[in-house]
Amino acid sequence: MGDLKGKVAVITGGGGVLCSTIGEALARDGVRVVLLDIAEEKAKSALERVRKAGSEGLAIKTDVLSRRNLEEAAERVISTFGAVDFLINGAGGNHPKATTSKEMSFFDLPDEGIRFVFDLNFMGTLLASQVFGRIMAKRNQGVILNIASMASFRPLTRTPAYSAAKAAVANFTQWLAVHMAQEYSPAIRVVAIAPGFFLTEQNRYLLVDEKGELTERGKQIIAHTPMGRFGKPEDLIGAVKWLLSPGAEFVTGVVIPIDGGFSAFSGV
Repeated sequence: MGDLKGKVAVITGGGGVLCSTIGEALARDGVRVVLLDIAEEKAKSALERVRKAGSEGLAIKTDVLSRRNLEEAAERVISTFGAVDFLINGAGGNHPKATTSKEMSFFDLPDEGIRFVFDLNFMGTLLASQVFGRIMAKRNQGVILNIASMASFRPLTRTPAYSAAKAAVANFTQWLAVHMAQEYSPAIRVVAIAPGFFLTEQNRYLLVDEKGELTERGKQIIAHTPMGRFGKPEDLIGAVKWLLSPGAEFVTGVVIPIDGGFSAFSGV
């Protein structure tokens, strides 16, 4: 697929389960990894794993909904490593205040909960792409990799804001791919992955109960996933490395499902 050694990857949401695993895997290939996260301790913990994997890195406390925060982070990355080759937009997730339940009907979902989830997933992706994409445009090269979701294609029950936001991320991936190639350089690629169901801090309460048993929702998901399990963070690595590598240099504007067959199964 091509050598990634020496490249610089900026990962938003870098302290999370999925993105910290991606960061560690890239570090094993010699990528210098910058972890941006509003939870500073999580970013620092992920940075320790990057360093143990044998590469350099940074952990920077960053609010992806603050352009100023992102610009300050970008300045630090450039002053330390001199370039940004990859941007992985991993900041996102759902929130109980944007989730319907027996106790909370759709009609009563609070505005602030819906805005928080939509902004975190979509605006966080757009703002980071503006700030770090500008750096790529000046160099006429780079890859922006967004993290969409199965909810981008099939809206999930109970999560209206999350489903809408991830659909927007997938659409934005296609729009930005065309824009960057036509307006700046065809060597700037914009792609996305769409994970299926992975147990994370944001969705665990929906899929597993206090005893560690599957909830009814969790059982439904497993029943509709031909491979019969939730994804493991490591399941993302192969596709991510391919999309970032020279081996995918003619690939842009795509959203790759990594879902154990969920999107292929009609339920029958």
